[in-house]
Amino acid sequence: QVQLAESGGGLVQAGGSLRLSCAASGSIFSVNAMEWYRQVPGKQRELVASITSGHSPDYAGSVQGRFTISKDNAANTVILQMDSLKPEDTGVYYCRVVVQLRSSWITRQYWGQGTQVTVSS
Repeated sequence: QVQLAESGGGLVQAGGSLRLSCAASGSIFSVNAMEWYRQVPGKQRELVASITSGHSPDYAGSVQGRFTISKDNAANTVILQMDSLKPEDTGVYYCRVVVQLRSSWITRQYWGQGTQVTVSS
């Protein structure tokens, strides 16, 4: 079993910055992908940024140049550095990881609990 712990959300003025963290723990053999999504009421979750093993990060067009996703492999942690924040960035941010479990040949996805990001104008 794998658990994800998110932190770093909060209230910030437009133009400010926040740093989100998502740490995975449990019976992890390897991490295949780590992603950040955001969601606002009444809308589906939107993929914001992703990083897949062996590939460079990908970003949604709306955050390109402002957000940076990175990972700490040893700590099984993914970071989302958010700069030049806009009110449109407001939402609940969720991390998602795809892992291979120890003593298993299967992969599974896990979702974090979400952290609120609010950007005021």
